[in-house]
Amino acid sequence: MTTAKPGRRGRPGYDLESLLTVAVKLFNERGYDGTSMEDLSKKLGITKSAIYHHVPSKEEMLRLAVDRALDGLFAVADEVADGDGPAIDRLERLVRGSVAVLVERLPFVTLLLRVRGNTKVERAALARRREFDRIVTDLVKAAEAEGDVRPDVDPAVTSRLLFGMVNSLIEWYRPRGGASGDELADAICKIAFSGLRRG
Repeated sequence: MTTAKPGRRGRPGYDLESLLTVAVKLFNERGYDGTSMEDLSKKLGITKSAIYHHVPSKEEMLRLAVDRALDGLFAVADEVADGDGPAIDRLERLVRGSVAVLVERLPFVTLLLRVRGNTKVERAALARRREFDRIVTDLVKAAEAEGDVRPDVDPAVTSRLLFGMVNSLIEWYRPRGGASGDELADAICKIAFSGLRRG
């Protein structure tokens, strides 16, 4: 498979990183299928051949973008897996770390959560998302076995509800003037791990 070369430069003013930023913005606005290379070249003010100097295809741009989100999430999952302590604490660290990735890489995570499996790249991204979901579910199961999570809700449902809360941030969170990533993580963890009722 041909991949883009991160250090490669083309026309002045654009490198792979800035091109990817614009592409992800358009993919999020118009949908991946609804964005053509012609749309990208117009938005960037460069020719399609100048884009191809950086990246071989639109699909490769999508792969780079969703991998940016997935690599961040899996880095957090690996860190949690290598850690020690009760499973409930590791689950909370995973939630907090995932919120940090979402805040830091918001456009990329937004795109990841909108892929539907229409291309090979999208199907690969969905497979990695399922793998991440399994990691979360396994942590919930471990926390349940340790007596820290209620046993009357299916662990897979618990993990989906928990990360449904995290993933909903893409719909309403705006970096400017909003809560910080730490404040968002605190709010989600308080609701998820302590509940809404006052003690």
